[in-house]
Amino acid sequence: MEKKMINLTIDDQKIKVPEGTTILEAAKQAGIDIPTLCFLKEINEVGDCRMCIVEVEGRRGFATSCIQTVEEGMVVHTHTQNVLEARHVILDLIISNHAKDCLTCTRSGNCELQMLATKFNVLSVEFPGEMTQHKVDDLSPSIVRDFNKCILCRRCVAACKNVQQIGAIDVINRGFESCISTVGDCSLNNVNCTFCGQCIEACPTGALHEKESINDVWAKLKDPDTYVVVQTAPAVRVALGEEFQMPIGTNVAGKMVTALKRLGFDKVFDTNTGADFTIMEEANEFIKRFKKNDNLPMMTSCCPAWVKYIESYEPDLLPHLSSCKSPHQMFGALIKSYYANKIGINPEKIYTVSVMPCIAKKFERQRPEMQNDGLYDVDNVITTRELSRMIKQANIEFEKLEDSNFDDPMGEATGAAAIFGTTGGVMEAALRTAQDTLTGKSLDKIEFEQVRGGKGIKKATIEIAGKPIKVVAASGLSNAKKILDEIKSGKADYQFVEIMACPGGCIMGGGQPIKTSKTRSEVNVRKLRADSIYSIDEKSTIRKSHENPVLKKIYEEYLEEPGSYRAEKLLHTNYRKREKYNLDR
Repeated sequence: MEKKMINLTIDDQKIKVPEGTTILEAAKQAGIDIPTLCFLKEINEVGDCRMCIVEVEGRRGFATSCIQTVEEGMVVHTHTQNVLEARHVILDLIISNHAKDCLTCTRSGNCELQMLATKFNVLSVEFPGEMTQHKVDDLSPSIVRDFNKCILCRRCVAACKNVQQIGAIDVINRGFESCISTVGDCSLNNVNCTFCGQCIEACPTGALHEKESINDVWAKLKDPDTYVVVQTAPAVRVALGEEFQMPIGTNVAGKMVTALKRLGFDKVFDTNTGADFTIMEEANEFIKRFKKNDNLPMMTSCCPAWVKYIESYEPDLLPHLSSCKSPHQMFGALIKSYYANKIGINPEKIYTVSVMPCIAKKFERQRPEMQNDGLYDVDNVITTRELSRMIKQANIEFEKLEDSNFDDPMGEATGAAAIFGTTGGVMEAALRTAQDTLTGKSLDKIEFEQVRGGKGIKKATIEIAGKPIKVVAASGLSNAKKILDEIKSGKADYQFVEIMACPGGCIMGGGQPIKTSKTRSEVNVRKLRADSIYSIDEKSTIRKSHENPVLKKIYEEYLEEPGSYRAEKLLHTNYRKREKYNLDR
């Protein structure tokens, strides 16, 4: 049934919108901008900050446009003198209890509070008053909380509680002492946080940001005795350009490689090559389990926030998790073994850096399981945002760079590896290899549309070699929970499950360029980045992991075959039950 249409007037413009539309959305449809701060479309629509107030004729006081729905004949004014003065006072009160170190803040230039202060010409604080003082929580390897910069908008709380259904953070205390914190006001390192980083993406200020590793990387680049190798994830190349005002989803792989070489890295490799190894090992593992009907469904293990989630929330299901390391961990292990032997360098002299769209990778890299012969597979992880800062620090004009290719012999990858960056991509890549292996033929069908798209849960039955395989791809931990509940209750009999913690997959990871709430409400960032990822696959000469000549050579010279003793030692791991809370620390 079509919704009833409502007629109203906003700033002398007569418009018609469906019943139930908010004033904010109606104004947007009319091309009228109303400022917001706490608002995050479909995530945090609570009207806490009151920056979006408007006047409605015939009513006393102000209406909060992000939650007030339209009514027939309503007449709205968005920028009267009273409205402008009230917004200025609201903004002044928020800023009065906010840290003033904007020049040294990681969000300087991309802070929604800073943007509003500029827009409303806030040149001084009229209500200085007393400021709350909060400790900075930097104990976790992934996230730093500085709530001296928090404006209590609750966007991070909504992302954690409503989108991910984790609830690691919420408002504690009352009145002037109110703040966003954890159970027992403990560090995020000691509670049920999965380090997915969606809270950082939601935060409008610098109250939440990644644990920065730039200085450590610069130090190694300056050390003549250290051989520094960098690898970059597929999702990074379709987002990095946004940090340099390039269109959302632009594939900047060639410029990125050039920039990394100028920064001084000895070798620039492609994590996509590591993703091809992941597919080889994971497809082989799945086929073995499928034939034996052993520990099915098999669940992917390349997302560290998801792995931490299942370790903490559903440890009884850990046997279903693939034993494969994630692509960058596999690649790091090969760099310090196969590649080190190939070029005749002591692995202890090699320092591996991963550029990732994900802050949970910072946690993953330092797990004790992620090492061989006493050496960590990956020595450091920086996010897409951190790489952009390094490029800017080096005064490199990124958008003017020429394109370069990844270095050999670890720089060749397939289209299958590229689609790892979006939800459903890992499963699709694995199915391409699994079907050829099970049928013994190189089949023409390589696109599995059933597991593509923006839906949080995508289910399908794929027929391979005459056998039906039930699969499901889910992104977002709230959707992961639904799938696990189905499995535990016996309502589903999947054989293969892909889980990505971040809604949309790695392209929307917690280390990607942060978009303002306005951009997020107007542009489908997820689709633009995903389309770019699939375009890379479509343009690739080789689109199946098992056809990658680099892999064939390394298996022939070093690993022998998927699942071999050496492959198990270097490329596989195990996971364990993890306590959700450690409140004694």
